[in-house]
Order: sequence, then structure tokens, then C-alpha cells
Amino acid sequence: MDKLIYVAMSGAREAMRAQATTSHNLANISTTGFRALRNVLDSAPIPGAGLPTRVNTVRQPELWNTRQGQAQATGRDLDVAIQGEGWLVVQDADGNDAYTRNGNLRVNANGILETSAGQPVRGNGGPVSLPPYEKLFIGDDGQISIIAQGQTAETLVQVDRLRLVNPPATELVRSGDGLFNLRDGSTAVPDPAVRIASGQLESSNVNPAEALAEMIEMSRHYEMQVRAMNTADELDAASARLIRLNA
Repeated sequence: MDKLIYVAMSGAREAMRAQATTSHNLANISTTGFRALRNVLDSAPIPGAGLPTRVNTVRQPELWNTRQGQAQATGRDLDVAIQGEGWLVVQDADGNDAYTRNGNLRVNANGILETSAGQPVRGNGGPVSLPPYEKLFIGDDGQISIIAQGQTAETLVQVDRLRLVNPPATELVRSGDGLFNLRDGSTAVPDPAVRIASGQLESSNVNPAEALAEMIEMSRHYEMQVRAMNTADELDAASARLIRLNA
């Protein structure tokens, strides 16, 4: 009965991991631009002598939901939302390009434009650096213009442009910090067709009802696999008793 136990154990293990993924999605319902992770499980027949009756559960590489979140108006000058497909380019902890839909931006004490998570936002020549300003405007093409501190509206000047890219979703992989990178480690080229809306933020694309239903389903899968393991243990004990009786 050990074969049945291992088959059930693999199912219980992956159901538990799937629950953890769904819990992570639910925890990020209010995270700006968050992309929900997807649970993709598959069957893996076990090769060997005898009939192919044993099939383990395996987890496919981590995937994510490409659905766009809802745009929410904030009226804040530094809030931007990608319209349709596309990504903002930011600098990750290693100093490399990474991609995000989190348009909740701010200016730090050094005048560097960064996301709410503290990642510097990249422009034409690197991280966007802003001088002190009275007013800031971000155009739909990512162009950043300011009225410098102490100046009037007639002195509006362009200081940089947000780097906007749109690599194929199939080429992107999600890292542990919630950012995305190209699978081959290369850098995406700017795409002038990407547009943004100022004064808006994109909400998380997690569907709470779907996530809760998935949690219930994975919980039932886990309980079913545990019952199978208990059944295997009972069958093993019964077999041992029969062997003792025939000895």
C-alpha cells in the first residue's frame, strides 16, 4: 500500500502549495498593478515495471494572470496607469531593468522618482531625477514636464520621459519581489505605442470570488488526499493481520 500513500502524498503536497499561492493572491487584492498567480497542476505517470496505474501530481512552472485590473481615478499627479498592454521600467535591487504595472509613484528625498515599493523608475537615461518643482505633468506618452520651483506656468519644461515597454507576456517571468523580468535575461526595448493615464491607478487583477472558490476547492482536494493516505494505512494494517493469521 506504500504506492498508494506516495500517490496521495504528492496530491496533498501540491494542493497545499496551491492553497499558499491562492492565499498570496488574496493578500494582494489591494496591491496596485498586482498580477494574480495561477495554480497549474498536471499528472505525471510513474514509469516502471507493471501496469501504468500510478500517477503523481506535479506542479507546472509558475504562471500569472494577464488580465488587466480596473483603473481607479485618484487625481494625484504622480499616479499613472498603463492603458492596455505595457509595463513601466524600474530598477531592481541588483540595478537591472525590471517591469511593473505599479504606477503609484513618489519622489524621494534625493529627487529620484520611485514606486511605492521604493524601486527607482527609469527614464531615457536611467533613474528619473526631478529638480524641485511647483507642478508636475505626466503625458500619455510618459513625458514628464514640470514648472520649476519659483517659476510660472510659462516656464513649463520637459525633464525626462518614462521608459515604457511591451514585451510578449510569454517571455516574462515573475520574481520574488513582485517585479517581472525577461526570461532570457535581456532588456526590453521602449515601445512608443504604450500609453498611460495620469491621475489613475490600476487595481489588482485578483478576483476575490474566484480566489475564495479556489481556496475551498484546494481544501477539499487536500482532505481527499489525506483520506486516501488514511485508507492506505488501514489497508496495510488489514493486510498485516491477514498475513499473521495465515502464518
